[in-house]
Amino acid sequence: MCVRRCVITVGDLGEFGVVNRITARLPQGEAVMLGPGDDAAIIGAPDGRVVVSTDLLLEGRHFRRDWSTGYDVGRKAAAQNLADVAAMGATPTSLVVGLGLPADLPLSWLDALTDGLADECATIGASVAGGDVTRCDLVVIGVTALGDLGGRAPVLRSGARPGHVVAVAGRLGYAAAGWALLEAGVPADSGALREAVAGHRAPCPPYAMGPVAAGLGASAMLDVSDGLLQDLGHVAEASGVRVELDPGAFPVAEPVAAAAKELGADPLEWVLSGGEDHALAAVFPPDVRLPAGWHVVGRVVEGEGVVVYGREIGRRGWDHFG
Repeated sequence: MCVRRCVITVGDLGEFGVVNRITARLPQGEAVMLGPGDDAAIIGAPDGRVVVSTDLLLEGRHFRRDWSTGYDVGRKAAAQNLADVAAMGATPTSLVVGLGLPADLPLSWLDALTDGLADECATIGASVAGGDVTRCDLVVIGVTALGDLGGRAPVLRSGARPGHVVAVAGRLGYAAAGWALLEAGVPADSGALREAVAGHRAPCPPYAMGPVAAGLGASAMLDVSDGLLQDLGHVAEASGVRVELDPGAFPVAEPVAAAAKELGADPLEWVLSGGEDHALAAVFPPDVRLPAGWHVVGRVVEGEGVVVYGREIGRRGWDHFG
């Protein structure tokens, strides 16, 4: 009988009960030939090559449970890995997920996390094919994403050449603006501010644009996870070129502008240096006609590094050990 409260936890269910509860909530996509239940999953690879990426999310470092629901965290964990696969020009097919969970974690939070993972995968036709659980003092999520190139060549960071153009697909600045609002304790009591906070809690990567860019002949591409300037710096270094960006080419979305007005910040700093939006940045030959969803923000020239016309940029992005 519950006198004060009745919260069923991970510890109450036990390891195998938790595993069964998670897997029961995970539908399997067409690429999964064998899902949870054996020592390993089997994923189809029609292309004959498998694109693989992995990431860790640590409670208190990448998310806070008082700021984000389990569902938000699940979507975020899936999104940042699926975006890495899309940035190679591949179509994501599946995830495997390792979970470190406190014994007192409510099962309702775990259910929401699982649903978030499954729903984010469903937006691109992927699925969670397996994983592992263990006890941990904080929530730790390790995600490995798999993808299929569909016969296309992978798009690397090293193919940018002088004369090529730089373009972006997806949102920039939302996650940084949302984080700044939460950190400052500002109530997100307007639609624009709520949208910025939602962008921090769960990004919206343009997954389909990765294979589209590959089909158009993109010479370089990556997922914007640590800030556009810092990430394009990887392209510049790998390709041996200089990337020049036009600050006037970046539209500042209303949620980002509203958050900047509320906090007295420069919204363009968030657009250029904020991470975790998981937009895609790509480089294309100058004769490529870009479809809707991509917009040109700069060019590639001889030299090195990344510069922004007419602006001095201090913080260029996120560094886990910085």
